[in-house]
Amino acid sequence: MAEPRRHAGVSGQLSSVHRALQVLEVVAEVGDGVTAKAVARRLDFKLPTTYHLLNSLVAEGYLVHLDDARGYGLGYKVAELNERLRSQLQVSAQIAAILHDVHEGSQAAAYYTVFRDADVVVAHIDDCDKHPRVRPLDVGFHEAAHALAYGKVMLAELAPNVLTARIGNGELPRHTKRTITSASELTRELEHVRAAGVGIEIEEFQQDLACVAAPVRDASDTVTGAVAVSVTPTDFSHRRWRLERWVRLGAGRAARAIASR
Repeated sequence: MAEPRRHAGVSGQLSSVHRALQVLEVVAEVGDGVTAKAVARRLDFKLPTTYHLLNSLVAEGYLVHLDDARGYGLGYKVAELNERLRSQLQVSAQIAAILHDVHEGSQAAAYYTVFRDADVVVAHIDDCDKHPRVRPLDVGFHEAAHALAYGKVMLAELAPNVLTARIGNGELPRHTKRTITSASELTRELEHVRAAGVGIEIEEFQQDLACVAAPVRDASDTVTGAVAVSVTPTDFSHRRWRLERWVRLGAGRAARAIASR
């Protein structure tokens, strides 16, 4: 099979890095035991090229070769990177305590999110067996901001040019039949969110999921984060105002904690 063409203007070294990352993503997606032939088929790479990339990633610790499975799996370097990301996103003890209060008071999984450049990233979660977090939401999750309540309250505060750079003008990724995929429709939705001071989504990211979030502002009134909770749509319909009250309360306390630093 023919290899994908290189992007115009991209050096050979950068192209190799890009292809190595593609291989890493396929192994992560498929899981332990994926073979070189399977990776090559998925990416439309030549088999010798695929072996070279796999062996390079094994040598650097990003993949391991599993003899018993005759395939490849993620290496421990990936876990190290994940731990470093978590440490960089770690919130203060004060913010963690506030989120714990929101979790206990709302009886729902609670999330604290921050900006990392223009990305909206989950920085801390407080949950329990009775009120567990939503999967795949975890510390470091940075996708689907347009389909999540905390993403909406943070996107709503971006300058128009920054928002356009973040979401583009084309179709946004669809997660359910209720996901807003039009950039213009999302812009109108964000205007309502900004006016209300709270963001809500019901089954826009996942079926049987509802979220509500409030923005966290610093001393200059700039939104730097959000406090959110997640429940089922049925639970949300019964407890909407209590949930909204708790995220607003948590966001206000977080704002005061940030201002006092």
